[in-house]
Amino acid sequence: MSLGKENSMAEKVREFKGGPGARGRGPRPKVANPGKLFKRIMQYVMRKYTVHIAVVVICIFVGVLASVRGTLFMQTLIDDYILPMMGSADPDFGPLLAAMARVAVFYAIGALSTWVYSRIMVNVTQGTLRDLRQDLFSNMEGLPIKFFDTHAHGDIMSIYTNDIDTLRQMISQSMPQLLNSVITVVSVFISMIVLNVPLTVVTLIMVAVTLTSTKAIAGRSSKYFIAQQKELGRVNGYIEEMMDGQKVVKVFCHEEESIENFNRLNDKLCESSYNANQFANIMGPVTMQIGNISYVVCAMVGGVLALNGFGGFTLGGLASFLTFNKSFNQPINQMSQQLNSVIMGLAGAERVFRLLDEVHEEDEGNVTLVNAKLENGVLTETDERTDMWAWKNIHKDGTEELVELKGDVVFDDVDFGYNPDKIVLHGVNLYATPGQKIAFVGSTGAGKTTITNLINRFYDIQDGKIRYDGININHIRKDDLRHSLGIVLQDTHLFTGTVRDNIRYGKLDATDDEVIAAAKLANADSFIRKLPDGYDTVLTGDGANLSQGQRQLLAIARAAIADPPALILDEATSSIDTRTERIVQDGMDKLMKGRTTFVIAHRLSTVRNSDCIMVLENGRIIERGNHDQLMELKGRYYQLYTGGLAAS
Repeated sequence: MSLGKENSMAEKVREFKGGPGARGRGPRPKVANPGKLFKRIMQYVMRKYTVHIAVVVICIFVGVLASVRGTLFMQTLIDDYILPMMGSADPDFGPLLAAMARVAVFYAIGALSTWVYSRIMVNVTQGTLRDLRQDLFSNMEGLPIKFFDTHAHGDIMSIYTNDIDTLRQMISQSMPQLLNSVITVVSVFISMIVLNVPLTVVTLIMVAVTLTSTKAIAGRSSKYFIAQQKELGRVNGYIEEMMDGQKVVKVFCHEEESIENFNRLNDKLCESSYNANQFANIMGPVTMQIGNISYVVCAMVGGVLALNGFGGFTLGGLASFLTFNKSFNQPINQMSQQLNSVIMGLAGAERVFRLLDEVHEEDEGNVTLVNAKLENGVLTETDERTDMWAWKNIHKDGTEELVELKGDVVFDDVDFGYNPDKIVLHGVNLYATPGQKIAFVGSTGAGKTTITNLINRFYDIQDGKIRYDGININHIRKDDLRHSLGIVLQDTHLFTGTVRDNIRYGKLDATDDEVIAAAKLANADSFIRKLPDGYDTVLTGDGANLSQGQRQLLAIARAAIADPPALILDEATSSIDTRTERIVQDGMDKLMKGRTTFVIAHRLSTVRNSDCIMVLENGRIIERGNHDQLMELKGRYYQLYTGGLAAS
């Protein structure tokens, strides 16, 4: 079991047994630095859409002011046009219709402005989220293998889907609505003061009651919205694990336990969502009813003032003020409702930016891999694709040195641990000269796969040195180092695409003839031609329409087409039956000819012809030699080979 899987399982056990929030209340984290998060979100928005946002702000201003102007005009409409006609025997409706047309123009301008900024925000939102996803994926591709070994893949996927979606709602709806509400509140407040100061005071008192209620409710709901996002990531991660391991679940009849574990996670998500939304859903009705009370109180007080002509207050002024009262309470209600979306957006942004801020794997190497050729016995660099490669080292004095890539690998007293306080490899020494076949055997957990991970620099060692063609691999750029190595893993991964594209993944510029030659070398050509569309058959779901053995053959063909000077075969034939293995072994021998090859195999019969066999136990090399030498020792290898002990 990998380090990541162990950590993931331990975390699940802790969650299932209990701990903070184990009774369903859920954890109660807070968003760290919400102001900083909001600023960073705005930096993403403004990076490409500064002009768009400026137009949106102008449209919001125009829309709000047009609406306010239309409401203010109601006073003139009632006092100067409607009331005078009520006492007239022969009223003239012409001036009234003209006035109503002017009001219609005001509201039409407001509606048009709202439509324009809404359309612009769709473009801004989707463009921003596209850039954010691109940056997320680009950053993720630069992260070390350790990150993926220690983080649930479903939780990472949740960031791309659920957390990004909370930002969509925040950017497209909440932020424009909040700006609209703020401008509306300020404009309406000024208008109310102009119309009547006493009624404005009454309105402000009721607004204070609304804000107090909103703060109390929002304070209780925010922590649950943050918990909801985290619980959602855990549920997604568990679902993905169960989908990937469905065969294992069924083989061990673990369906009931899986359902029980899922229900526990799902209940915690339900509890967090319930607590978050129960407060969020009552916020709107509470503020709305307080607004209605404010409207009734202002209508009663304003009616007394208008009927008595206090301060010159008229019925037209009362009608305008009551409209403003609704307009004043409505944006406050909207702000309280959008506050939940903002909180969810910030919670999602925190997870998004945490992934975005993960540090790339360090690469201090300055030695690069270049095409080379011999001219008059001298190794020189060339831009042409040749069958010869060289390491290019530029020294501090500016001089260049070319070292031919041969595949000479040396481990010099190497110590390594996935955690610095727990060393799993102790004093490993090995020498692989060009063209040698080195095999690693031993029981599970002995450190066989770990050694191959170190050659690729998926992890860095704690002590000792690893040299490749005499060069410390820490000085070689990781991309160039890995480009020089072909690898076939025990867990084969095929990408969505044609069979041809999956083989060509080892060499993107390979011709169709090279693809077919690599398939023939791996003895995969015959079964490929029997597929519905041959090499153009589309594989989906990690090659679910192929057998495990066929998938492994494609992985071998992919390594063959890369034509690297060194190979790592991590139980490359583990999923192939014995008969097929004999067929493949011939192709494998051709592939390994002239190359330094590291082989991990649980079938010891496949490593009999190795130049050197390393027997590992508890992270140490306890025996080394060829098959005959180790059999004569009658040690651990002899026990593994003759005693039927597991070597995988």
